[in-house]
Amino acid sequence: MPRTATIERNTAETKILLTVDLDGSGNASVVTGLGFFDHMLTLLAGHSLFDLTIRCDGDLHVDGHHTVEDVGRGLGTAIKDCLGDRRGIRRYGHAIIPMDESLATVAVDLGGRSACIFAVDFPVPTIGTFDAQLVEVFWESVAATLGANFHAVLHHGKNGHHIAEAVFKAAARALRMAVEPDPRQPGIPSTKGTLTSS
Repeated sequence: MPRTATIERNTAETKILLTVDLDGSGNASVVTGLGFFDHMLTLLAGHSLFDLTIRCDGDLHVDGHHTVEDVGRGLGTAIKDCLGDRRGIRRYGHAIIPMDESLATVAVDLGGRSACIFAVDFPVPTIGTFDAQLVEVFWESVAATLGANFHAVLHHGKNGHHIAEAVFKAAARALRMAVEPDPRQPGIPSTKGTLTSS
């Protein structure tokens, strides 16, 4: 059964059309108006092997916050829709990824409850023109709408671009692991017998 979803979300701040296929090959077509963010989302698709299409028209004359936050909300919602009752998935995923001098770990639990612990400090306020704080905003939004625990830890790093890239690649690999079918566990991967966000 295809694990795909399309989300259309229109507000006074952003207009978003987003499609995800969890069983894709890493293809990405992303246009948000924020070049660095597009780069990170393309990396996310490539390393998760999700096919990802995103179009966002946001209020960039204000700043990038609403665009990044709402794309995160859309992506989290789309992945949640793809997973249904989360039957037969591994549920947990983790990855430790180096990117030049930077090293990051991300661990996720797709157990239906949201939490985001982001122990990542950026040495600069911006990466090019991109507000470095928005990396955390994005993953907070994904975790909240997906119903996931998301933990990111930076072990070391000096370059803001490399730090963000290590986090996105680690997150991609962790999500790829967590959504994979588990041949040993065809049912709900919980001793409670259910995985919900309530």
